[in-house]
Amino acid sequence: MTKTDTNDRIEELKAEARRLRATLAEAGTKISHSDALERIARQHGARDWNTLRAQAVTRTHNRRPLAVGDRVTGRYLGQPFTGYVYGMTHAEQSPYSRITLQFDEPVDVVTFDSFSAFRSRVSGVIDDRGQSLYRTSNGEPQIVVEHVAL
Repeated sequence: MTKTDTNDRIEELKAEARRLRATLAEAGTKISHSDALERIARQHGARDWNTLRAQAVTRTHNRRPLAVGDRVTGRYLGQPFTGYVYGMTHAEQSPYSRITLQFDEPVDVVTFDSFSAFRSRVSGVIDDRGQSLYRTSNGEPQIVVEHVAL
């Protein structure tokens, strides 16, 4: 039987839990494997292990899998940004995700020279290519999100 992307992602998360458990044991704190899984889930922004596991399954159907904490780059209202995924909600029956982005530096969302409006955190709905459903007046997606190359 070959592993799927889903199994690979879940195995990566379980390996994180094993490493956490070993590190804590070396420091004199023993925890159960299930407690380690719960801690890993919270580190990834999920409520609990079951939620994180479900998100791992859902993301495999997404061509641009993003998760809370991922470093990203892109454009917001035509302005370039770098930052990270602050929040993410996937609907299994839909190819769309609600994303909240935290920018490293505030982005000026106004193109006029005499006026500025800066945003540090924004939310929107993106498709499986990382582009928002809504467009600016010139037809460009309001949000375009890409993973930062590591």
